[in-house]
Amino acid sequence: MIHLTDQLATLLSTVRTPGDFCTAGTRAMPLPGLVVEGVGPIALPLLQVQADQLIAIAERAPFGRGEETLVDTEVRRTWQIAPERVRIDGRHWAQGLEAIALQVRSGLGVTGTVVAELYKLLVYDQGSFFVSHRDTEKAPGMFATLVIALPSHHAGGELLVRHQGRELRLGLQCPDPGEAAFAAFYADCTHEVLPVTAGCRLVLVYKLLRKGPGALPQPPSYLAETAGVASRLRQWSEGKRAADELAHTSPDKLVYPLEHAYTPAELSFQALKGADAAVAAVLVDAAAQAGCDLHVALMTVAESGSAEPTGYSQPRRWGRDRDGGDDENFEIGEIFDRSLLLSHWALPDGRAAGLGPIPFADTEISPADALQDMEPDEQYFQEATGNEGASFDRTYRRAALVLWPQHRRLAVLNQAGLAATLPWLDLLAGQWLEEGGRRGSALWAEAHELIGHMLTSWPRQAGYFRPEDNSKACQLLTLLVRLHDTEHIETMVTQVIAAGVHNQGENAALLAALGLLPASRAGELLAQVVQANAARGLGACADLLRQAVQAGFAPDGLRAAAGALVEALPGDPAQRAPADYSGQPEAVDAQAIADLMAALCPIATGLADRAASHLLAWPQTYGLDALLVPAMRRWAATPHQPEVFKAAPVQRLCAACRAHLEARIALPLAPPGDWRRASALPCRCQHCDGLARFLDSPDQRIWRFKAAEAARKHVLLSIRGAGSDVDSVTDKTGSPHALVCTKNQASHERRVVQRQQDLADLARLG
Repeated sequence: MIHLTDQLATLLSTVRTPGDFCTAGTRAMPLPGLVVEGVGPIALPLLQVQADQLIAIAERAPFGRGEETLVDTEVRRTWQIAPERVRIDGRHWAQGLEAIALQVRSGLGVTGTVVAELYKLLVYDQGSFFVSHRDTEKAPGMFATLVIALPSHHAGGELLVRHQGRELRLGLQCPDPGEAAFAAFYADCTHEVLPVTAGCRLVLVYKLLRKGPGALPQPPSYLAETAGVASRLRQWSEGKRAADELAHTSPDKLVYPLEHAYTPAELSFQALKGADAAVAAVLVDAAAQAGCDLHVALMTVAESGSAEPTGYSQPRRWGRDRDGGDDENFEIGEIFDRSLLLSHWALPDGRAAGLGPIPFADTEISPADALQDMEPDEQYFQEATGNEGASFDRTYRRAALVLWPQHRRLAVLNQAGLAATLPWLDLLAGQWLEEGGRRGSALWAEAHELIGHMLTSWPRQAGYFRPEDNSKACQLLTLLVRLHDTEHIETMVTQVIAAGVHNQGENAALLAALGLLPASRAGELLAQVVQANAARGLGACADLLRQAVQAGFAPDGLRAAAGALVEALPGDPAQRAPADYSGQPEAVDAQAIADLMAALCPIATGLADRAASHLLAWPQTYGLDALLVPAMRRWAATPHQPEVFKAAPVQRLCAACRAHLEARIALPLAPPGDWRRASALPCRCQHCDGLARFLDSPDQRIWRFKAAEAARKHVLLSIRGAGSDVDSVTDKTGSPHALVCTKNQASHERRVVQRQQDLADLARLG
């Protein structure tokens, strides 16, 4: 069976006649010395004052009708200046004009010598236009017209060229004053100039002549080739709509590499050369007939992997020379990483497509072997270092024509990832709201389809979060709310968030989304979210329920989620389940305890009481000083939740905190009566025995331990391991150095600070 990629390449292989009915582009060139009789030198870009002077000495441009030459501003409204009154100075302009003529000759598919002969200087002021018409032969050997737009500030005035049912729309504007825009088209093509809406347009019109005997060139026709390609593309497009196996196995897009080299700056349909231009002409028409989108893009293939040494000739060189010489010391080994990206997109009419990098697959290249034997643009080798062997990196770049069915446009865009789809969706949502926000409109349907693609490929690795992942989830939830897309809100919650991919930063956006659903369904989804995420992220789920209560969600609808949260509370630390692939559970902190009780008390007092009993039953997991007392501070310091602080389950916890604080406050706080300090050392070596005697002495405050560095470090570690109230410094006078240990009252000072904190906490408890 012949694959689609090879079929397309076979059909296009018959398109060997280069050129098209129209060619256009821009060229960097020094500005000409333009002198007009009656005005003098003309400054470029054209100034309005000189535009007025040109119009003052110009005449109304006529048009031909049969054998007649007429002036009718309803048909043609513009100003012309005869060529004998126009002088263009400067050898650089002559060279630039010759280069444009060569490019035009290639673009039109003409062989032999082509001469550009100035016909007129035209001035299009505001309101000027020329209706659709064909040029008449103005000189023997004329076969086409060349228009060069000189730098000027204007809007409108686009050139439309038509031939055999095809149309090109050309702006011919150069924002850079160092460039000239040009277009050339066969004389039998109909064309028109749309009205200039602002400013003034200044163009040079040339007759394109072919010297010598023989028939004049004719616009190339690819009707048979176009029909064959369009038929195959139509089959592909219609097949992608089907839900059968063939629709899933056929490529999402087709990537046809071009023959010539193009830089990113010049990559456009208008700049294509020779056979590339001919193939593009066929595909532009065939894609339109088959309902496909067509772009030209830069194809980049990047590879890296291992390299194998081939010899040790001197001198050794690493990398690839600037002139492209291969490194003789290495050859490519195994390829470990390979990326294929399309970028620098342009549309057939010359506009940028507004697309970012999009990946492509080997199965989408037409023909399948198009990249074989392609020379890399860059290639570097790296010498082996440490435990890593030699490696290589190389990059291939090539221009390509890229097609996909129009109805699959959003699916292709989704391949670029969230960095591309989220801004696009935001743009669609804004446009939808501006048009009135009618659900089911074309914009809404487009946004709805794009969201479906995004959710299909959304990252679903539970428990693994990056800040940007959380931000993207919030963005999508917010956009779902703006679009009132309740169907995809349910999908996002059930298939992503309730699958264990949830973080606390999403809670506000998640509740706003759930608020658009019926209360009973919102409660069911909240319960699913908590059941899937509470074991790993208790704090995030507690905060979610607390915010739900504050947002006005009905307590009855939150009971299932609250019950799931209580069931997920960790208990005996020795029996906690080992972490699965999603990673270790988040540590429970005081804010999580505060949010837990703030959520449970308004929802169900019984659940809050169960939670309080659980917290008190496992002091090793829910320490009073580590969690419960700090949580109590938060309850007492939250003015808008006084009912939580007064609730019986919270008061039980407060009573336990009060008893703990009162017991510690009752302990004596007098400073030590002598210099005896705790001496429970982790070691009983001879050095530590000396330290122990020093710590146990009621009279000795300072001890000098003179020993080698290893012994001094060992003693210092013993002091720190025992938490002894001792300061230590090294006296470096003499040899060996001495460790000078001085007793302090750090434990007493800590108890003083703790007493102050305990008294303040007790006061908060009333």
